[in-house]
Amino acid sequence: MRLSRCLAPLTLAAALALALPYDATPHAHASAGPPAPDLFGAACRTAVTGSHVVAYCHNPYVDTDRVRLHIECTRWWDIDTDSAPVDAGPALTVRLTGRCWKEVGSAWISHQKVR
Repeated sequence: MRLSRCLAPLTLAAALALALPYDATPHAHASAGPPAPDLFGAACRTAVTGSHVVAYCHNPYVDTDRVRLHIECTRWWDIDTDSAPVDAGPALTVRLTGRCWKEVGSAWISHQKVR
């Protein structure tokens, strides 16, 4: 009889420990790994309609992204253009436009981190 009274608290503790949900059990702490990557850069959508190019760039990050639209025209005599730089601050969307006289060969956006 005395032996069962001594084992009762141990049995109860073991049953409670096994009944705890997985999330309630303690986890080992993760060691400090490499630092998180520096998140930077506006997400840009570029659309070409005939000889016109329009780009929208949205910056979801803290650092300002200085964006520029670059257009390469198809015809050898048509002048390729680079837009003026535009600062896309945190949580801002900017619009960039440009054109060729005739067909657009390619268009892309360059990014520069503003310090």
